[in-house]
Amino acid sequence: MPDLVLSDIRKDFGAFRAVDRVDLTFAHGELTALLGPSGCGKTTLLRMIAGLEEPSGGTIRLGETDLTGTPPHARKFGMVFQNFALFPHLNVADNVCYALTIAGTPTARARARAGELLDLVQLADFGQRRIGELSGGQRQRVAIARALAQEPEVFLLDEPMSALDAKLREEMQVELRLLQQRLKITTIVVTHDQREAMTMADRIVVMSQGRCEQVGSPQEIYHRPANGFVASFIGRANFMSGRVRNGAVQVAGWTLQAVPAPAFIDGSQVTLALRPEKARLGADLPVGNRLPATVTFLRDVGATRDIHLDTPAGPMVVEEVTDRGTGLHVGAQTQVYLPPDALHLFPAEPVAA
Repeated sequence: MPDLVLSDIRKDFGAFRAVDRVDLTFAHGELTALLGPSGCGKTTLLRMIAGLEEPSGGTIRLGETDLTGTPPHARKFGMVFQNFALFPHLNVADNVCYALTIAGTPTARARARAGELLDLVQLADFGQRRIGELSGGQRQRVAIARALAQEPEVFLLDEPMSALDAKLREEMQVELRLLQQRLKITTIVVTHDQREAMTMADRIVVMSQGRCEQVGSPQEIYHRPANGFVASFIGRANFMSGRVRNGAVQVAGWTLQAVPAPAFIDGSQVTLALRPEKARLGADLPVGNRLPATVTFLRDVGATRDIHLDTPAGPMVVEEVTDRGTGLHVGAQTQVYLPPDALHLFPAEPVAA
């Protein structure tokens, strides 16, 4: 099957540009997450792919076929909306059959296909139930089965987990990912939940203000963020302000070594980012890249503990494994080690999501 390719896609609402010159390729069989804060343009982009919004510019192609002006019903794309949009007056099987019957599929074949799909989403015994009798997770599975009924070439999901509680959401993330891998359908999921994107996606597209900030695998984006926005939106990070001097970074009067520092012009103002789990505490630390610190707060979250610190570079959080903990208490004086290869440097910029 061909790849889905977006070229220079733009969307304007009057003077406001919601999607700004996006170029993306969605490889056949991959699951891609469009991830970003509310208002970043991810749902508008998905709606243009589905044909529900007309681009202000650019092209959408599936292989050699230009779909830019093709209406939604002619694209053969399956879509699951945020509210599932199921018909409450129809039972489960009839909801799944609906798209097939209005397309002219014989009733017997439509019902047989509905049975296959309900079995696929583990609802084989629920065909005669009313929608109002189902749980949130079961309704989501019905919506997925209905979207798959016409064997779509591309499967689109707009924040499909948002209506579910936390435990069920995590279970459904795994189930949906396993189903997608089994069917090998090109799938695009819109989400603002970084954990959801990290769990499900082959690739993540991080968006902000209508633009793609970074595209890569979950591990690439987490461990090698392209800028301060990505570092702040994906996972957690400690941020510090500094200035490059002689291949090192001056932070609040302290000299820190950072692997990318020589790439910056001497005197450049930079933002440093460090993941909480990368920092280390205690006296038995490598020489250099150490800051004095005072423990201000402890947050035990089970397997790990967050240790909040006051340092010359500003507030900092260090994450440590509980059963290997340092035994620190609020008010304790310690030192925090910032590994040079774990310090990410970016041009000085706002990093808030």
